[in-house]
Order: sequence, then C-alpha cells, then structure tokens
Amino acid sequence: MRIPSSPTDAETDPGGRPPALSRRGLLKGTAVAVGAAAVGVAATDTAAAADASVTASAPDGSTTITMSLTGGTLSWSAKRRGASVVNTSALGLKLSDGTMLGRSGTVVTNYQHWTVNNIWSPVYGRNATVRDWHQEMRWNLQDTATRINFSVQIRAYPSGVAFRYVLLDKGVATVADELTTFVLPDSTLVYSARDEDAYNPVAPGSIPSTGTSGTDTGPLTDLPLTATYANGALIACICESSRVNFPRLMLSSVSGQPNALAAHLMEHTARGGGTVQTTSTVTTPFATPWRAVVTGSTHSELVDNAELVLNLAPANALSDTSWIKPGKVFRCQLTTAAGLAGVDFAVARGMQYIEYDSGWYGPERGTADATRSIPEIDLPTVLSYAAGKGIGLLLYVNPMALADADSLFGLYRSWGLAGVKLGFINDGTQAMTNQITAWAKTAAKYNLLIDMHDDVRPFGYERTYPNWVSMEGVRGNEQFPTASHNVTLPFARNVGGPMDYTICYGQSRDQTTNAHQMAMAAVYYQPLNFIYWYDSPSKFSNTANWPGLPWFDAIPSTWDESHTLAGSIGQYVAVARRKGAAWYLGAMTNESARTLSLSLSFLGSGNWTATVYADGTPGASAYQTPVVVSTRTVTSATALSMAMAPSGGQAVMLKPS
Repeated sequence: MRIPSSPTDAETDPGGRPPALSRRGLLKGTAVAVGAAAVGVAATDTAAAADASVTASAPDGSTTITMSLTGGTLSWSAKRRGASVVNTSALGLKLSDGTMLGRSGTVVTNYQHWTVNNIWSPVYGRNATVRDWHQEMRWNLQDTATRINFSVQIRAYPSGVAFRYVLLDKGVATVADELTTFVLPDSTLVYSARDEDAYNPVAPGSIPSTGTSGTDTGPLTDLPLTATYANGALIACICESSRVNFPRLMLSSVSGQPNALAAHLMEHTARGGGTVQTTSTVTTPFATPWRAVVTGSTHSELVDNAELVLNLAPANALSDTSWIKPGKVFRCQLTTAAGLAGVDFAVARGMQYIEYDSGWYGPERGTADATRSIPEIDLPTVLSYAAGKGIGLLLYVNPMALADADSLFGLYRSWGLAGVKLGFINDGTQAMTNQITAWAKTAAKYNLLIDMHDDVRPFGYERTYPNWVSMEGVRGNEQFPTASHNVTLPFARNVGGPMDYTICYGQSRDQTTNAHQMAMAAVYYQPLNFIYWYDSPSKFSNTANWPGLPWFDAIPSTWDESHTLAGSIGQYVAVARRKGAAWYLGAMTNESARTLSLSLSFLGSGNWTATVYADGTPGASAYQTPVVVSTRTVTSATALSMAMAPSGGQAVMLKPS
C-alpha cells in the first residue's frame, strides 16, 4: 500500500490512495473482522475469502456506515445516532458482459482507513467555510471468476454517509448497470418526484410508474429523494455527487420488496430525444459518482447538513474566481427600452444583473443562431448602458444554438456578457453528463456564469466549476405551486444543490401570500436569484404599494453563515442566514396558519433592530393578504413569535442597533 504525501490524492486519484497517515494512525480503531483475523494493512497481495465487515464512523459518533462481505456478496447499511437509516442493502456493478461485481465470488485484497479533518472556503455558498470531517474505509476487492479488481469506498460524516465504486484495473470497462439498493425501515415514506412534478409522499414500493416510449420507464423517481421515518424525527435525503462521465442516477421501486429502492442508471435523456445509451464505457481506473445519504436527527438539521454533497465533489478547478459574482437578477421584456429600464430598476433595487430570456434571438425552437438579437433589441446599446451602471447582462440560449459552444461563448465574452442561462437542458445519459460538464468548463474558459434550466439535477459540481452558479431541476415557482410544495423543497431538491426558483412577489396567480414569497429569498439557497418574475419596473413605480421592496433590496444571495431554526417537511420551515453583520430570517408555512416561537440565540451581544414583514389579516385569497411592516428591538435572549397566515410567511431583517 502506498501512502501519498498529499491529502488531495484521496480526492483526485480514483485508484483510492489515502491521505498521509502514520502506520499507527491507520491501525488505531480498526474495526474489520475477516474470519478470526484482521485483514492486514500491508496485505496488498493477499486475498481473504472469509466473511468480513467494516464500519466507518463519523468522528463525532453521530453516523455510521457498514460494509459487509457475506458468502462472497457485498452489502451495506447506515445508522444515525443508533437508528437505522438504511437496512442491509446490496452493493455492486454490472458490466456489459454480464459480470456482476460484488454479487458473488468477491474477496478482499486490501484494506485502508483514515480520518480527515479539514476546513475549506467555497467561492460562495451557504457558509463562508465548510468543514470536511469524516472517516473513510476502503476495501480493495477482486471478483474471483474474472480477476477484475475493484474497490468500494465508504465515508461517514456528522452530516451523513456516502459510498462509491472504483474500477481499479488499467484499461477500458463498460458498465451496464449499478446493483446498489436502499432498503429502508418499515413505515418509511419517500418524497417522490420525476422531471418537474410535485412531490408525492409514498411508500418506497409505491412509486408511480411513469415514462414514455422515448424515456426511461417504470416506478422511477429523481434525486434528491427525501425519506421520513416512523419515529417522526429522523430524516434523510439520497443525493449523488461528483457525477463525471457517468449517467444520472434514478431510484426505482422493487417488485416484491416494499421497503426497497434500486439504482437505475438512466439510458435516455430526461424527456427523451438524443442517443439512447444502455451502457457506459469508461477508461479505468474509474470512480463512479458518490451515493450520498444526507441525514438529520431533526428535519431542520437535514437542511443544514446539505454541504455533504459539496464535500464529496472535486475541489475547485479554476485558478481565478475573482470574476464569479452571484447575485440578484431581473428579467426584461424583449425590447431595447425594457432592457434600459431594467438596468435602472436593477440599480434602484440593489440587483446585480438583468436578463433577456427566451426569444431574444428569435423563436427558440426554430432559431439556431444566437449570435444576433431580434430587431426589437439593440443589444450593444443595452450592454453599454448596463456596463456603465455596473449591471451585468445574462442571455438565454437553447441547446439548438449550442452546436459550437466554444465559438458562441467566446463571442459572448467579446460582447461583455456576464453569463448564460441554458434552457431545456435534459440530462440523464453519460453523453449528456459529459455535455453539461463541458458547457460549464467552456463557460468558465470565457469568464461566463452559467445557469442551467429544466431537467438537470445537482451533483456538487458547483464546487468544481463555481461559475455554474445555479440550475432548475424542480417544479418552479413560475408555475405557481402550492405552499405545501414550497415548504417541501428545503428538505428535498434544495439539499442537493443551488436552486433557481424565480420569486413571484406580488403576482395575482400566486397560491401564497406575498410574505411567503418574500421569505423564499432567505429560506432557499439560490445564489443566482431571479426576483420579480413576470413583472416590469412600472408595476413597482409607486413603492408605497409594495412594502416588501426594501427586503428584496437588502437581501444578498450568498451567505457567511446559515442556520435552520425550525422545520417539518411539507409543513413549515424557518431559516436564518447572515451576510456581514446583518441577519435575514425567512419563515414559511403550508396551507395551515401557524405561529412559531424562534430563539434568536444565534445573534451576537447587544441590541438588534428587527424589521418584520408579516402577514396581515388574510384576504379573500392568499395573494390578497397584505404585508404588515413593524420594527422592534431584540436580543439573543429573545424568543421571536412569528405568526403566519394560511400559505403565509414572514421575513425579518436583523441589524445591530
């Protein structure tokens, strides 16, 4: 076994080499039994055919993940604070020639383990720093029938557990399927959603069968997938991270196994079209994506543990990130005058960007030339005016116009664009994963932010290419969903990564109150935050009619510190986030009126001024419920009472007095 000199080897080398540790450090706390003897740390060339198990434990003792070898077959399980998160479940990969690695005839050839405790700083995020604190166990394994060498790596963090497979032999391999299962305890519910559907809480064995002749078909659900447990407190969210050159993972109900979910590697793009890929050929050594189970002992804790997905992703690949500026965006109508007015509105309202969406270069389904604008938009004039005011411009592009992304993005940089929003991105296959990551890399080459819309799912790559600042992959707010949907997302889709959710403040089609819409800016992690969706600046010309404007003016989109104060999936949520000296607190409820009592113990010493934007007396519809503004003095000892109307919310700015 080789021990490298740099901790980063553990992340960059799929062959599975650990950070530098002493031999004593490797041996201390080893929990491996192989028959009557431990697998020796130096037993690189010695295959052990006996049964074995190994457990990785989070350094704080909160979570464990166990990998077992029984009769030549691999399995895994996970716990949080002693409660089962995943019962004994299968591990393995199926190759195109029918070989099933991990299903039989598997032996251990080597064992490694270590603990990592590292703090790193993202370019932007929920917090200014992220702690990577985990224990990892690795088995190198061999399939005795084929002599194929592979590895399974397991990790336990305070925030959850993860594992992945590594094909170790040098050469080429073709993966046909992943044999992973997730067997959940009795009475578990999972929040199933496919494409951009609403979430549906069902038993694991009752995921609805969906799909068409041109898509993956069956009882399938997308990730992130949240599970709630019988005890009412424990909650988990299954995600993937570091998906590179591999298809997207879905999960499927398993016939005859009501508590089981099985891995399904997508063979089609999410909505069909494109080349069907039933297998994925990779150059080996090759590491599959991490399968992560983010966990929380409370629903609130789950939201704050979302950075597990980032910890599993490759480190930032960009040497210069000074140009990457998340922020707030206003979408303009498709005229020159609207663009100029949008710039002025952005300046007045503390926003950083304007955007021209679908149609700026013609009908997106019939126009493949995104190098020139329609006659109604004098793009150079708008670009020049925006630059003079310190406002960036984003442009929407359909994949039809991306045949030569390098040339197009190079042109956009010469224009002085700040970024691109790609629409109708439907990932799924290995080829689409590669296309998506290539677009992110190409955008970075030309200093362009990138926001991907429609059916693309998070996998932590905003850490690797932080110019990939947002994505959709959710039933969006522009569809005016229910309040229940909105208070499900913090515990589901948003756990996986940033979420573009287009806040619709003051829209008569909203099924929620305006205070509920305001609270989204603090509750959701959305570093590129589109606000006032569907609106024009003239609507807000009489600011007295819109008491929520100062909240949106002030609130940032990335944070130094975040804390989820209360929550229950589908019921309610309250999140406090800090930027500099100021805190921003958002609370949202479902269709039930609710009052939360929230401790402000996260505040510093002294007095603080709280500006409260609350629901007034409920109107005939949720939208007609007025926003009532008040101020009060609070301290860290205050228990803040937050009353919310049905489908309502509250937004609170907290600044030192």
